[in-house]
Amino acid sequence: MKDAQKIAYTVNSVMLSMVFGLWFFFRALEADFLVWFSVPTALVYTVTYFLIYKEKLEAYLWLCYGWLIIYTGITTVCLGDCYGFHFYCFSMIPCVYVVEYMSFKLGRRNVKSLNISICVAVFYLLFMSYLALNGPIYDTGERFAAPLRMFNSMTVFSYLVIYTNYLIRSIISSETKLKNLAHKDRLTGLYNRHYMLDKLTMLPNDSTAGVLAMVDIDDYKKINDTYGHNAGDEVLRVISAKMNEICDGCDIARWGGEEFLILCSGNSRDVFGMLDRMRFIIGSEPVIFEDSRIKVTITVGMAQRNDDETTDEWIHQIDRKLYDGKKNGKNRVVA
Repeated sequence: MKDAQKIAYTVNSVMLSMVFGLWFFFRALEADFLVWFSVPTALVYTVTYFLIYKEKLEAYLWLCYGWLIIYTGITTVCLGDCYGFHFYCFSMIPCVYVVEYMSFKLGRRNVKSLNISICVAVFYLLFMSYLALNGPIYDTGERFAAPLRMFNSMTVFSYLVIYTNYLIRSIISSETKLKNLAHKDRLTGLYNRHYMLDKLTMLPNDSTAGVLAMVDIDDYKKINDTYGHNAGDEVLRVISAKMNEICDGCDIARWGGEEFLILCSGNSRDVFGMLDRMRFIIGSEPVIFEDSRIKVTITVGMAQRNDDETTDEWIHQIDRKLYDGKKNGKNRVVA
């Protein structure tokens, strides 16, 4: 809502300042009707400040852009198309789509952008047809036409660029967030099982695929039973952060419960050294939760991929090594 209000305030201020500037311009052209028409226009864009403040974006949209298209039509019919007022119809299209997107994100009533766009197009055709048949009401001799046409063109162009850029950036940001939600575990911030499976299936079926390790927190059920589930969640968060810090450049996923998969590039010896250092650091730094110091250890099974080994076989291989580590005392890395 704050972003929507900020944009609306900016647009409203620009439009109100343009109304006052054009008032002097209409006086110079001796277009008396447009001079007087600027008064209710200024009042409309003053009232819209109140609508923005009250977060009534739908009412703001209809009043602001509804009046803008009327203003555009009247100025074009009065002065002709040589001044470029009709260009503002084109700038309204991305504006209404941005408002629809914001309304959707805010959970407000849906704005029918397509319907509004069609109405703008129909109104544009009507007043341009009238102009083609009857000509402008005021014969200005096209005084000041070139600079004002350039000013209006650049203003409309700026609106098109700003609003379209905002809409595309917002969509990309939303898509990125959705992708993260689909691929990330909410509790730990690590990748999830779905992401890791997709990642593993794209790797070559030989030793160049890297080294895969399965990590399991020792006696995790006992931690939950002793300190509570909130403490168990804190242990998962802390261990995940340490794995991310130590295994820099590796893909780490929460495989399920207290199990994690780590995919590393490099040879087995270097990866073993890194994982053993991670095991030692985790075991030597208790997790602090409220008034408790919870000692945590991990057991790791790791292996490089064999030639023509499927993903399931690779995972089964490290799972078996993890089981051997658990059976032989825990708190160790088995390669």
